[in-house]
Amino acid sequence: MVKTALGSLYSKKFKENKVKNWKFTVLLLVVLSIFVSCAKKEEPVVKEDTTAVVDPYAEVRGKVVTMAGPFTDNDAVKFENSVKSFEDETGIDIQYEGSKEFEASIAIRIEGGNAPDIVDFPQPGLLNTFVKKGYVVDLNKALDMNKVKSNFIQSWLDMATMESPDGDIMAGIWGRVNGKSLVWYNKKEFDAAGYKVPTTWEELVALQDMILADGDSPWAVGIESGAATGWAATDWIEEMMLRTTSLENYDKWVAGELKFDSPEVRGAIEALTEIWFADGMVYGGQKGIATTSFGDAPRVMFDSPPKAWLHKQGNFITSFFPDNLVAGEDYDFFYFPGLDPAYGKPVLVAGDIYAMFDDRPEVRMTMQYFATGASVEGWVKAGGAISPHKDSKLDWYTNIVDRKVAEVIQNATSVRFDGSDLMPGAVGAGSFWKEMTAYVSGSKTLDEALATIDASWPE
Repeated sequence: MVKTALGSLYSKKFKENKVKNWKFTVLLLVVLSIFVSCAKKEEPVVKEDTTAVVDPYAEVRGKVVTMAGPFTDNDAVKFENSVKSFEDETGIDIQYEGSKEFEASIAIRIEGGNAPDIVDFPQPGLLNTFVKKGYVVDLNKALDMNKVKSNFIQSWLDMATMESPDGDIMAGIWGRVNGKSLVWYNKKEFDAAGYKVPTTWEELVALQDMILADGDSPWAVGIESGAATGWAATDWIEEMMLRTTSLENYDKWVAGELKFDSPEVRGAIEALTEIWFADGMVYGGQKGIATTSFGDAPRVMFDSPPKAWLHKQGNFITSFFPDNLVAGEDYDFFYFPGLDPAYGKPVLVAGDIYAMFDDRPEVRMTMQYFATGASVEGWVKAGGAISPHKDSKLDWYTNIVDRKVAEVIQNATSVRFDGSDLMPGAVGAGSFWKEMTAYVSGSKTLDEALATIDASWPE
């Protein structure tokens, strides 16, 4: 009886302990589960990055783009330095071959089927020769022309548009340029005399009258230049064409479609002679113009006292000024004003235009780069280059002359290239020079000079 009772009691205790152990086990498992769960949440999940870095220049990296042009010596170094950042970024190697005999040698290379990828032409007339023969790639089909057109005023695009056997094409991109529509003066004496820089043609006429009234000649002019005598006269006539008639007429004149003996060209020459031939207007008089060297002409502005006060010429003329003069202090310049508001603020320019002769991805990329101010930024900062690009900055210019020339070009409503450089050589570097010299010197009448130039135009 007792044994039975003890067995029953033991059995009950065993069951109770078993239940407690089971509950404890369950509780332990729950706690462990929570702990493990929390531990997993606290561990960061590391995902393997399988995204590859894409090289945007993989297609062109290591490629060579050949280029030829007239840059030699210091100009060649400045060009190479200006494109180095592009070469470093893209891996494209631009190999520029400069030559002082470029104009003679490039025709042999192109006609012989050995053209460089890109050619730098200092005269668009020479480029036009190869466009007419179908050698040049149409940039309309090779570049992002929306970007190109947004970075140049329309005149630069007009001058790069040429007629090929397949119709009009965009033949090139303008690179380094310079301006010619500049009037230089002796700043110290000019300021001391109380003269003011004119901003309109009317103000220029008033300044001339004031200088005449003071007993001096307003202008210093010379067109003698050895075998090239007369070229400075043609520059003045081109300036007057831009100020007295339309761009369309200027282009027709340059192309031989508007005769020299036309009302438009006569009007431009007459506007010139109102200055050159008027009594006392030019130091040395009308006949002295033809015998005075173009480089010597401006030096009389720096005599004491000045013998003349104004000289129109491109920015290269400072190399003919007396030594030790400081730009902005001893001398300065202003824009040669427009004569008729209908024709805005035209600027006569010169410069380099880059044309494409082989259509490959690396050549396209290089030409697209040349359509940006970045392509000449280094050269601009080094001095000796003016950018035609809208995205270029005036604070890139490190000297006052380059900066002011750039400002004149940026403010232009239109630009046109030196007309005589675009005409056939027999005219632009021949009869035009010679006949204008004969007219200015008085050995020929205007009628005779214009008839001779028209007769010299190639058929």
